[in-house]
Amino acid sequence: MNTAIAAFTHRGVNLALRLAEFLDGEAFAPERFSRDGVNVIDSPLSDWAGKMFRDVRALIFVGACGIAVRAIAPHVKDKMSDPAVVAVDEGGKFVVPLLSGHVGGANDLARKIAAFLNATPVITTATDVNNLPAVDEWAVKNNCAIENPGAVKNISAEILEGHSVGVAVTHENIPVPFPVTLFLRPKILVLGAGCNRGINPADFESSAMDFLKGAGVSVMSLKAVATIDIKRDEPAMRMFAESHNIPLVTFTAKELQALKGNFTASERVRHFTGTDNVCERACVLCAGEGGVLLRNKNVYNGITFALARSDYNDITAR
Repeated sequence: MNTAIAAFTHRGVNLALRLAEFLDGEAFAPERFSRDGVNVIDSPLSDWAGKMFRDVRALIFVGACGIAVRAIAPHVKDKMSDPAVVAVDEGGKFVVPLLSGHVGGANDLARKIAAFLNATPVITTATDVNNLPAVDEWAVKNNCAIENPGAVKNISAEILEGHSVGVAVTHENIPVPFPVTLFLRPKILVLGAGCNRGINPADFESSAMDFLKGAGVSVMSLKAVATIDIKRDEPAMRMFAESHNIPLVTFTAKELQALKGNFTASERVRHFTGTDNVCERACVLCAGEGGVLLRNKNVYNGITFALARSDYNDITAR
């Protein structure tokens, strides 16, 4: 479930069910308003909202803005992690994004709902009101990680004043080019990896970070970790991928060996895995058509890494 819709009256539940079908979400309501297709909110509303903050990407309240604000208030953390929160009046006339308008996508969600309901979206973020670009929203739509979110406020303020701003969209670790620079990291890198069974997760993490530092790239530009399928359950790899919020992608030995290109071959690796190279082949294969090997196989203590880059044209919105 990516979207939860809460309602608190019979009329509101009718609208919540329509929105749940439209958004492929789930409707919720207190028990006295429950019916087929509606989940019961069986705890205090703020507790329920806290659980939704952890579980969903968008939270919609059909009712007064005040109800929504009081429910979510204890759980609000920061714009980089909070879900989109939107309020819709039960008459379906107004749609108000309350939280995570840009990074969380609440503004776009409000516009989408408003178009569906023939309602009015009430957008209050300054850049939108002034028809100016919002750099954090642009980053999300172009699948870029925001490295220093604290700079977003300064950049937006300068844009609103009509001043030039400094935004660096790069996977490389470069010197800061402007007095105030917002670094956006395109998710175009794949870390290829191989390791001995049972490698220490802390050793894997520190070795990976050292490898990426040596490559001169930001870990925030990683879009995946790639390896052979026999390592799909390796704890160190899974923990690294999870800690950096990226998938662990695996391929069979046959798929890896079939990839054409110049790779660092090892008969020992072939003997144990069925392919002459894991890390280089895996990252290039995962990078997709147009992908290039940026850094060849590097060997650490029981661990190997390689790095590939996808074509910049492959950057797509999440």
